[in-house]
Amino acid sequence: MAKSIPVRLCLGCREPKQKKELIRIVRSSEGNIQLDLKGKLSGRGAYICRSASCFEKAYKSKALERSLGVSIPEDIYGSISDMLDSDKNG
Repeated sequence: MAKSIPVRLCLGCREPKQKKELIRIVRSSEGNIQLDLKGKLSGRGAYICRSASCFEKAYKSKALERSLGVSIPEDIYGSISDMLDSDKNG
C-alpha cells in the first residue's frame, strides 16, 4: 500500500501543497512562535509556500496571526523573508 503524502494549505495562496514544500511556523503551548524547519515541533502549525508573493499575501492579510491566534513578532517575519531570499540565491 502506498504511503500517503501529507498535504497542507498555504496561508498566502490558499492552495493545498505537499507539506515538505512549505515553511511551517509553530506556536508552542507557552505561546512562543518559531520556524519549524524539520516539521517536528509540537504546537499549532501554520504553513506558507516558499514564494515571496505568498509570504506578502499572508503578511498583509495577517493570516498567520489569525491562524495561530497570537501576534507574530517582526523578527519571525524577517526570518521567513531571509529564508525566501536564500532559497532564491540557491
